[in-house]
Order: sequence, then structure tokens, then C-alpha cells
Amino acid sequence: MDETIEVSFELNGEPATVAVPATHRLLDTLRYALGLPGTKEGCGEGECGACTVYMDGLPVNSCLVPTYQVRDRRIDTVESLDPAKLDSLWTAGATQCGACTPGVAMTARWICEHPELLETHRVRELMAGNLCRCTGYDGIVDGIEAALAEGRRDTTNRSEPR
Repeated sequence: MDETIEVSFELNGEPATVAVPATHRLLDTLRYALGLPGTKEGCGEGECGACTVYMDGLPVNSCLVPTYQVRDRRIDTVESLDPAKLDSLWTAGATQCGACTPGVAMTARWICEHPELLETHRVRELMAGNLCRCTGYDGIVDGIEAALAEGRRDTTNRSEPR
């Protein structure tokens, strides 16, 4: 039987403390101990990206992270995302069955928050860790590119005085 450990961390901007078995994965802790079902399990091996969360601002597969490793770290889940900032994904038809959607949304948002990555990578390359069996990726890529374009317009419009 696993020993129970207590782990304190920041979750979606709020302090969180949870007591879980020492071998609990972050994915299980989020879904079952903390009641945040948005993070999905796909493969359980870090291959599909359905369980993507941010740890200290970087996307990680929560199925590969033992909960004890998030002590004193910042974790953001799909529940923390502003749905309005993902409108371009939905408009472009980036989702179908929903199995990959949380991970796709997390990675898409991260790409939009780091447009400098596009100086050396294409959107499709940055999404390589997220598997989708329904869309064929065109809608996902189109949605991210539309969000990036919208972000550039927002920045341009705010920085230029009228």
C-alpha cells in the first residue's frame, strides 16, 4: 500500500493542498482528488497530449508527472483557459469528438502566447505532441493561425495612437 503524501502547489491561480498516494500521477490527482475532469487521459504514456497542462508556464503531459513533483509549482489546467480566447479554434472546426480537445486547447494557447516560436517552427510542428484522430489537423492549424493573426491585429491596434 502506498504511503500518502501531502502536496501544496498553485492550481489555476489559487493555492491547493492535496493528500494522495505517493505514486499518484498529476493527471489522477487533478481529475479524481481535485475534481477537475477537463484534463483527459488518452494513452497514459505521454504520446497523445490529451492530458496537457502547464507546469510553471510550460506544457507537460500530466500522465507522466508524479504529483509529488508539483510541490511549490504552478499548475494550470484547461479549466483556467478563457474560452473567448479560443474562439478561432472552434470557428475553424478544430474539434470533433472532444477526446484531444483539452490538450489541443492548452498547446494552442501556449503557441499563441509565444509567437516567437514561429520564427523557427511551424504551427504543425509545435502541435506534434497532440494526437487527433478526427480532424486531420487542418482545422487545428487554421484555428491557431487565425488566433495568432487576431493577436497581431490586437497588438497593432492597441499600440498605434489614433
